[in-house]
Amino acid sequence: MSESDLLYILALQHVPNIGDITAKRLINHCGSAEAVIKEKKSNLLKIDNIGNWSLSELFNEQYLKDAEKELEFISKNDIKVSYFQDSNYPSRLKHCIDGPILLFETGSIDLLNRPVISIVGTRKITTSGIAFCEELVEALAIYNPVIVSGFAYGTDITAHKAAIKNGLQTVGCLAHGLNQIYPRVHKKYMVDVESNGGFFTDFWSIDKFDRNNFLKRNRVIAGLSEATIVIESAEKGGSLVTADIAHSYNRDVFAVPGRVNDIQSTGCNNLIKYQKAHMLTTPLDVPYILNWQLENASKPSIQKQLFVELDDHEKLIYNYLKDDKQLLDSIAINCDLPIFKVASILLNMELKGVIRPLPGKMFEVI
Repeated sequence: MSESDLLYILALQHVPNIGDITAKRLINHCGSAEAVIKEKKSNLLKIDNIGNWSLSELFNEQYLKDAEKELEFISKNDIKVSYFQDSNYPSRLKHCIDGPILLFETGSIDLLNRPVISIVGTRKITTSGIAFCEELVEALAIYNPVIVSGFAYGTDITAHKAAIKNGLQTVGCLAHGLNQIYPRVHKKYMVDVESNGGFFTDFWSIDKFDRNNFLKRNRVIAGLSEATIVIESAEKGGSLVTADIAHSYNRDVFAVPGRVNDIQSTGCNNLIKYQKAHMLTTPLDVPYILNWQLENASKPSIQKQLFVELDDHEKLIYNYLKDDKQLLDSIAINCDLPIFKVASILLNMELKGVIRPLPGKMFEVI
């Protein structure tokens, strides 16, 4: 994409009343953003679902002048740009009708041939929610997923930090331009995120910081991912919007259930109740439902090893399984361990080649 092409795309992106869906329709009809802006209004009005209101600001030259300033900002700050028709544009987001026509990026993001999941939830995450999120990311690390979230308080930053701790790539989707960071207190995590992934946004450096931006940002979080996981949520909240968007994209949604009288579990329980989400009670639910295969994971395929070293918890589970195959729940109960901890231990034992999973969440010694 040439600088001239980018200039006209930027200008079209910032015209009021023309959202991403309309912009794509105009570009697909005319061939390019430049052709759209230089086309006669009478010809554009012949396009299906294009009316006077949508085109009311299109020919205002101020948007080209604004685009020139933003192009200078992009160049000066070495920001990567991906256009919805280009090969470097995230493939899953390409299939979203309202995906941004332009995506701005910092860091070293690589989504190619990788499982990508988003983890979202309340900003007022509980201690148990933090523990589950950390155990989830740790248990899934063997599959080398990219962890996407919104870099906000609570669940978002917990997911990003857990990804970094486990050597995974993580992507923060921002609700503002790349000239700032919100919340400011999270500025201290920016270097780690950019070293282990990076940031995406479709907002300009001159865009006003607005609450509605967060709702718009959520379509990028949902669109990048093959599945969205909601850790905790009250009855209303941005994470539920992300889950609804993911559901509308026909992506898998997971929700962690909670007690019926827990405020921060109401949203998750409702997602499950109305069949908009899979119930997530153990990390193993994610690869099982998404059909992730260990041979595609970041570590070598399982091989039977001689003289395998097991820690105390692994020995406990091994001794319980050596006589017969058992259900995940039974292992947790009889070994007196939390189910999310058992899931993580079982993955490690599977990698060591001492057990194998069976259909129906059962396991047996090899």
